[in-house]
Amino acid sequence: MQISVTARHMEITDAIRDYATDKVAEELNEFSRIESAHMILDHEKFRHQAELVIQAKNHVRVDAHAESEDMYVSIDQAIEKAEKQLRRLRDKIQDHKSREKLAHVDMRMSSVDEEPAAGDA
Repeated sequence: MQISVTARHMEITDAIRDYATDKVAEELNEFSRIESAHMILDHEKFRHQAELVIQAKNHVRVDAHAESEDMYVSIDQAIEKAEKQLRRLRDKIQDHKSREKLAHVDMRMSSVDEEPAAGDA
């Protein structure tokens, strides 16, 4: 996974750059299909903004944006939002059986269970 950190309207320190890259690599390592992650940091007066853009295989793109009074908190929140979106997408892909088919099978199974009881009476 390729991770890049960019800053707007501010000089980025090594501590913030290292924190962002380590946090992204640590939190998103369970998603093996991620190709690149781009963290964009912005500072305006008292607002610290962090935006995370993730590119994954099969044209999957996830954008997460967070804003707070502390840059480290903004980075954490943006990563958390992106992780939640990726988890939802992964679950949607893995849950390929439709609920209607499962409900139909359950109804058929319950009707089979009822027939022997009706024949005994």
